Order: sequence, then structure tokens, then C-alpha cells
Amino acid sequence: MIRRFGRLPLRSRLALLTTVAVAVAVAVCAMVCWFLVQRALINSLDDSLGESRSSFPDRDVISLLNSGRCRATPPPEAQQGLGDPFRATIQVVTSDGAGCVVLGAQSLNVTDADTAVANGSSPEAVHDAKGSNGAEYRVLTTPLRGTDAAVSVARPLAEVNDTLNTLALVLTFVAGAGVIGAASAGLWIARAGLRPVDRLTDAVEHVARTEDLAVRIPAEGEDEIARLSRSFNSMTAALASSRDRQQQLIADAGHELRTPLTSLRTNIELLVRSEETGRALPAEDRRALLDSVKAQVVELAALIGDLQELSRPDAAAGSGPADIVALHEIAGRAVRRVRLRGSGLKITADLDPWYVRGEPAALERAVVNLLDNAVKFSGGYGGYGGYGGYGGYGGRPPGDSSSPSGGLVEVALKSGELTVRDHGPGIPDDELPYVFERFWRAPSARSLPGSGLGLSIVARTVQQAGGEVGLRAAVGGGTVAAVRLPGAATPPPAC
Repeated sequence: MIRRFGRLPLRSRLALLTTVAVAVAVAVCAMVCWFLVQRALINSLDDSLGESRSSFPDRDVISLLNSGRCRATPPPEAQQGLGDPFRATIQVVTSDGAGCVVLGAQSLNVTDADTAVANGSSPEAVHDAKGSNGAEYRVLTTPLRGTDAAVSVARPLAEVNDTLNTLALVLTFVAGAGVIGAASAGLWIARAGLRPVDRLTDAVEHVARTEDLAVRIPAEGEDEIARLSRSFNSMTAALASSRDRQQQLIADAGHELRTPLTSLRTNIELLVRSEETGRALPAEDRRALLDSVKAQVVELAALIGDLQELSRPDAAAGSGPADIVALHEIAGRAVRRVRLRGSGLKITADLDPWYVRGEPAALERAVVNLLDNAVKFSGGYGGYGGYGGYGGYGGRPPGDSSSPSGGLVEVALKSGELTVRDHGPGIPDDELPYVFERFWRAPSARSLPGSGLGLSIVARTVQQAGGEVGLRAAVGGGTVAAVRLPGAATPPPAC
């Protein structure tokens, strides 16, 4: 039954639940009303019996007993309904359980409760009893003072039952009308209340069918449906933005890959043609071609590595252990790595101790990217620089090691801020907002090597570690890349 109910449409389930809830509520109210009216009518009938008993004082009952008016069977005229001005049956009950009718059309069955009142065991008894005609009576039995008998005053329960039967019919009709009305109202409410859900369903089905993420659902009010609609709109907007970024990444990656691949293909074709024709290239030209091929292969490998790094979702990119690490040690290792590449530039490092919480490998990669870019745009690496880039923010051609300070890159870590300063040409102010975008390169640096992804990786790594990164012009020329990471508690010394 429950499984079959779960297969019904939501609209039908809401209407059915509304109908059942109203039906149960109406039934409970009807039953409570019926029992309350029954109790009230019984109490009213009991009060009437008390008044009838008061109308027959004990002396009158004793007088009727002495005159022989008390009979086991009512006289014929009484059985025909004559001579009953009080509409009540009055019967005398003796202590041995016998009874005789003083007034009324029917005799009453004597019960143990009546006998107990007659022999003085009980002060009063109120109960239901059957008459000689089989009808139900409400009986009040009280002692007859001065005797070993009691007086029972009874009235037919038909006075109450007829009213209760009529009330039951009325309540049944009202309950039925209420249930029908509740079913109709439930259907209307379900349709009206689920209309926004229908719109949402249509939108979801449209998106699933057409992959059109531009669909928006009107969201009015502050109810749950409006919140759901706004959440759906936010979700589709985020998906559309993610798809646009993905398409842009693919387009940019294709564009960036085309240049080194074209150059690589041209160089290889020259070498192949030389071998096929038997016309050997001069040794110097052949060496230059092979160096160019090697540089292009390394640049492609770096570009693919950068793309793999950026293609990972944020959760996966930061899935490494976020331990408390020494940023000064990470920066020191990065400086040593860059020095080993033989850039020909002088790299100084002034690193104060600073501990942060992050992924060591990702942080070291970010610092290496900053150093590589500073070296490249200070004229280092002798014409090769496939390590990322400030997006190529301009500068002298690779291999030109001249600089205002003789080729110097300064690295410092003070008060939690890691700075990498070069003495290159600097970044124009109008290009600063774009340096962290993927594949962005300044127009003046299109010819320089690099993928334009280095700062994107740096920014992503620093943000995942809860820090900030920025570029600014240095006093006296050049650029300062500043990374600020929140400090962490210093780890205890190893035992």
C-alpha cells in the first residue's frame, strides 16, 4: 500500500493526504460533538427524572401503596398511554427485588442497583433498564423513607436516542460534504502550489534536453519555492559560467599550443628535408635547430603541466595534506632551484621564519613560478623561459641581461609577506588588473616564451592557502610580487 502510494504523482499525493487529514479531523470532531451532546442530553434527562421524583413525595407514594394502586402490571388504560400527566414511569421496588408500578404504561426490570437502594445499601442509583415492552429507559432510584422499599422514576431513552440519531445523520452529511470539499480544495491547492514546481520541472527537463543553461525561472517572494527557483537560477548560471570558462580554456590552450607546435613542426621538417635531400645543414644551423626543438619540447611540457594543474577542480587541487609548514624553508628551496638553472642573474634571499598552513609542494611551485618570471623579465635564462609568466608583461628580449641594477632579483620574507622583486621594465598600470588571468599576455610580450599560466597557478595556490597575492610597481623601477599568507602556530621541535 505504501509502495503504491509512493508511485502516485506528487499532486495526487498532496490531494489525497489533504483529503485524509480533513476526513480524520472531521470524523474526530463529529465523534466528540456526538458524545458531548449525548452526555448533555443524558444529564438533562437525569435532571428531569429528579424533578419527576420531587413531584411525588414519599407520603403520596405510601398513600398509593396503601390504597392498592401499586400493581405488578399496569392497568389497561395506563398501557394505552392514559393517565400519565408526567410522562414518566414510577415503580416501587422492595428489598426482596419485587416491583410494582404506581404510574406509567410499562413495568421496569428490577436491577441489583435498585435492590441495593431498597435495602439501604446504596443512597441512590441512576442507570439504564429495559421496560416490559423491550424499550430502553433511564432510571433514577431513591429510597422511600420510612419503609424497606425504594422508588424508581424512569423515562424512555428514545427521547435522547431520537435526537442523537438525527444529530448523527446531520454530522454524517456535514462530514461527507467536508471531505468532498477537502478533496476539491486539496486538488486546487496542489495544482496552485505545485505550479512553480511544474515550471521548475519544465526548466530542468529543457536543460537536460537542450543543454541550454540560459534558462531562468521567475522567483517571487521568500517561500521555499522561490528559494528553490533562485537556487536553480544560481546553479544554471554557475554551470554556464563554468562551461564558458572551460570553452575559453580549451580555445586559449589550443591557441597557445599552436605556436610551439608550428615552430616545432617547421624545425623538424627542415631537419627531415636535409636528411632526405642529402644536403647537410651547416653544423651551427643544425645545432640551432636542435636547440630550438629542445626548447619547444620543454615549453610544450611546461604548458601541458600548467594546463593539468589548472584543469583540476579546486577541491582536488587542494587535496594534499594541509600541514603547518615553514614558508621560509620553502622559499629557500625555490631560490636554490632557480639558481641551479644558471640564469646568470644574482638572486638574493632575506627570509625570516614564518610558518603557514598549506600544501608544501603547491606552495613551492608557486614561489618557483614567481622567481622564474622575475628572472625571465630581468633578462635571465638566455632566451629561454617556458615556466609560466606574468602573462608576459613586457620587457627586453630574452637573453638581454642588462638591467638598471646589473641583473638582480631580490627575495624577502618579512612579517608574513613574501616579496619577489625584479629590476625589469615593470608593468603598466592599465595592465595590472589582467596579470592573473589565464593565458593573458601583454601585447609587448607576445614574442617572449611562456604560457601565461604562471600567475594563474600562483593566485590559485595562494587563495587555497587562505592568503592574498598582488603585483605592484617597485620604487626605482621593476615589479614587486607580494604574497601574504596567514601565520600558523610554530610546530614543536622534533625529538
